Amino acid sequence: MSDFVYAPPSEPPVILHEDHELVFVDKPSGLLSVPGKGDHMADCMIARLRAIFPEILLVHRLDLDTSGVMVFARTPNAQRHLGLQFEKRQTRKVYIARVAGQVAEREGRVDLPLTVDWPNRPRQMVCHETGRPAQTDWTLIRHEETGARLRLMPVTGRSHQLRVHMLAMGHPILGDPLYAPQTMADHPRLMLHAQSLRLRHPDGGRGITIAAPIPF
Repeated sequence: MSDFVYAPPSEPPVILHEDHELVFVDKPSGLLSVPGKGDHMADCMIARLRAIFPEILLVHRLDLDTSGVMVFARTPNAQRHLGLQFEKRQTRKVYIARVAGQVAEREGRVDLPLTVDWPNRPRQMVCHETGRPAQTDWTLIRHEETGARLRLMPVTGRSHQLRVHMLAMGHPILGDPLYAPQTMADHPRLMLHAQSLRLRHPDGGRGITIAAPIPF
């Protein structure tokens, strides 16, 4: 990754839903959720949103290479409310991934603890001694010429969880610069998309589900 050049897409934010408490957006692949280190990595989703909603507050993040639904808060109350939902695993996140290889089963759960791979940061790895618990449920959507299309439902929210769990299954996500760089020639982006996010609205507690179209 030493030759990495940050060149995010220039399109304006795609707002999926907005109200007095929340803003849902469709983050493109290649755009940081929050600023990186250095002025050259200041452009990010939250900075672009602040040009429209100056009061916007961070709730969660998506990896640079992952696209899809993100939610931001417009009030401190909404930020606290949503933060607790994420912490207590009361949200429901559904991702779509294209992975290498033919997946034999129709569904399953990956239950493997994860920790940072210190010499190779920001990579994460499975570690049964020091790893934190991590679970991912998955279902097979269909087989494709280059592998399979899966629906991924993370139970926990560890860093790079879906990417490492798919690698551990023997079916790395296509186009992954960290965990499957050999697939990047045929897949110019990470084939991982946060398709939908379900949570309880901070104002009244009703359920709300927002989805973003799958770009691959």
